[in-house]
Amino acid sequence: MGRRGPPPMHPHLRLLKGNPGGPGRARPPIEPTIPDAIPAPPAFLTGYALEQWRAVAPELYRCGLLRWKDACEALQALPEAERLVVGRKPQPLAKIARNAADDMMRFGGPFGLSGPASRSRLHGVVKQAAGKFAGLLGGGGEPA
Repeated sequence: MGRRGPPPMHPHLRLLKGNPGGPGRARPPIEPTIPDAIPAPPAFLTGYALEQWRAVAPELYRCGLLRWKDACEALQALPEAERLVVGRKPQPLAKIARNAADDMMRFGGPFGLSGPASRSRLHGVVKQAAGKFAGLLGGGGEPA
């Protein structure tokens, strides 16, 4: 069963529109601080993957899309007891890391990056060598 009513509004937009729901309802979301410098590439990247990181990472970082790595590093720096819960509220960094990981899986699926099932759905053109009978019946292929 679906959710009733209009979809929830982003908290920043709700702050701009005012607070018709009463005090305490339009709180800004807790966001981690984003460092000024682009994070270093993960240690396991080499060769072509490292080249692509250096080519793509600056723009992704500028758009705020490298948050998974930042959130995971920030979570690791926290004491064990604060990694999932802060007081009575869920840790915002854990939610950011989880949402970013979900986005990576969703965006990577069409490219075969989310596992064997997504790779099995890839379709491409495979060039095959012409057989010895190609071209005999007007098939248009050249004999090998």
